[in-house]
Amino acid sequence: MIYDYWINHRDFPLRAVAVLTTFVLTMIALKLLAKKLPRDHGREFAVNGELSQGKPRGAGIILISVFTLCAALFSKINTEQLINLGLIFAAMMTGYLDDSAKEPWGELKKGLCDLAIAGGITANFIYHRDTILFIFDKMFKVPVPLFAVLSVILVWVSINVVNCTDGVDGLCGSLCMATIFFLLQAETFYMEPGFIMLGVLAAYLWFNSSPSSLLMGDAGSRALGVFIALMSLQTAEALIFIPFAFVMIVDGGLGLFKLAVIRTFKKKNFMSRIRTPIHDHCRKEWGFSDSQVVTRFVMLQLVICTVVLFII
Repeated sequence: MIYDYWINHRDFPLRAVAVLTTFVLTMIALKLLAKKLPRDHGREFAVNGELSQGKPRGAGIILISVFTLCAALFSKINTEQLINLGLIFAAMMTGYLDDSAKEPWGELKKGLCDLAIAGGITANFIYHRDTILFIFDKMFKVPVPLFAVLSVILVWVSINVVNCTDGVDGLCGSLCMATIFFLLQAETFYMEPGFIMLGVLAAYLWFNSSPSSLLMGDAGSRALGVFIALMSLQTAEALIFIPFAFVMIVDGGLGLFKLAVIRTFKKKNFMSRIRTPIHDHCRKEWGFSDSQVVTRFVMLQLVICTVVLFII
């Protein structure tokens, strides 16, 4: 592996080579394989959803395949890493099967898949690492059962809020890049894969910037949710996920909260004046263009991450 060469030759610019190689491979793969992807049917209830109709969808299968290959080449490979890569790939496959299905998967089926993957990420982490949590430089030894519950919730939430942001050209990819970049500044143990994912997303945004020519679909957004949660866990400051993914949590999380309250308490008018995801509210009610949504949401996330980075 190239990582092993780097260990013995520290002057080798591993991360620069990894990002550049990943970017180029992803660009080539998307260019060559996009036509083989399933086509989007448009989203009936989304603002401007009809504009997506006919575009190649499910590009996440290309993105995550390139990521997995490059992570194996440029990262330290051990049992823990292999399992994590397998679970990220599994999240991509569940999303791709949904993207390519004639009838979209039901919420229960997708929820159970998400729960299984969240459980796998959690079990792998607990088996290989201590259940320690740092909060403002104070270390807490978290009981394994409590840590397991919190970790599963973190991964499940991350999968779904990232998935919900994938409704505006360039939004999901840009916000994920911002979050991953700042998680790298927080000294995650997942450094090389983090840089590799930045290369993948940079190439994807070349094709997904407004007006987009292809979409990552659930195949990409669900795998990215797993990846971001995993990076957060491996900072030993897992709660950093909240500020570093704050815009995605608000954008997608409010919709999940709204739906949960309506179904649990039968309050049909709950948050009836707020269209979710929030990016749809901004476009429909406030008149934001797609480019304004992306720029303003990313600016907010960058400001929040920068402030938090100086505090921790």
